[in-house]
Amino acid sequence: MTTMEFTKMQASGNDFVIIRSSDSRRNWARLAPLLCHRRLGVGADGVLVVSPSRKADLKVRVMNPDGSEAEICGNGLICLGKYAVQAGVVEPICDEMTVETQAGVRKLKLLNLDGKVKRVSASMGQPRFRPDEIPVLAQRGGGPGDGAPILDHPLFVVNRKLSLAFVSMGNPHAVLFTTKPLDDFPLSRLGPVVENHPIFPQRVNFEVARVLTEGRIEAKVWERGVGETMSCGSGACAIAVAARLHGYVGNYVDVELPGGMLNVEWDGEGDVVLTGSAELVFTGTWHGAGG
Repeated sequence: MTTMEFTKMQASGNDFVIIRSSDSRRNWARLAPLLCHRRLGVGADGVLVVSPSRKADLKVRVMNPDGSEAEICGNGLICLGKYAVQAGVVEPICDEMTVETQAGVRKLKLLNLDGKVKRVSASMGQPRFRPDEIPVLAQRGGGPGDGAPILDHPLFVVNRKLSLAFVSMGNPHAVLFTTKPLDDFPLSRLGPVVENHPIFPQRVNFEVARVLTEGRIEAKVWERGVGETMSCGSGACAIAVAARLHGYVGNYVDVELPGGMLNVEWDGEGDVVLTGSAELVFTGTWHGAGG
């Protein structure tokens, strides 16, 4: 029997169980599916394991409901920004903090109002486009080392031809743009096929997006190791980057997901900045199986 204090938070409907733990012996790959189960556990899109860091204000591991580990999570960082202040991990007056992830150290800016964190901006790093960095078994121009973005790779799945853009935001993404209503796209049927397609050695996050205006995109996401989610921060970033490279949008874009709105800023060269808000859902104590 394992007893652990936890906090559940959500950012645009993307929900997480947050646990502070420095126990290197704990089997999070076994525990995460139990915690994330919607009927038998707490219920979440992922588990954020927070511990001290020698490189940043704190370190986070992102565990998926299937027990796999993600390199980074945009909405998870937004939740962590608010959590860190509320839980006293950083000073209450803090307006900047850093987080160590598997994709590197990321900087957060906290917008405080009346002593409360209202919005969080996460610097998600520079997007990567080389096939070996995503990774994807596809080539553009000069071959595997060519850094030119792949924006229209044909992928045939379930008798459909999908034209995909590939982006790494520290984790792999494949973005499909469509002009048809998103509800008409069979994401639940095609999502797992794309996620596990052989051209993606580490699987992939799959986004379907429709450009509404130069400053607004609507989207749905099939997350690697999770399934269809209400929102995905790194997915919103990948969509914004691919849309800008296509010439659909400018430096600023609102990405409307089923769970809410996220803002993404990218000047075409530097870091991608993701901004959103997070809310506390509840706190509790886990009395159950452990790892």
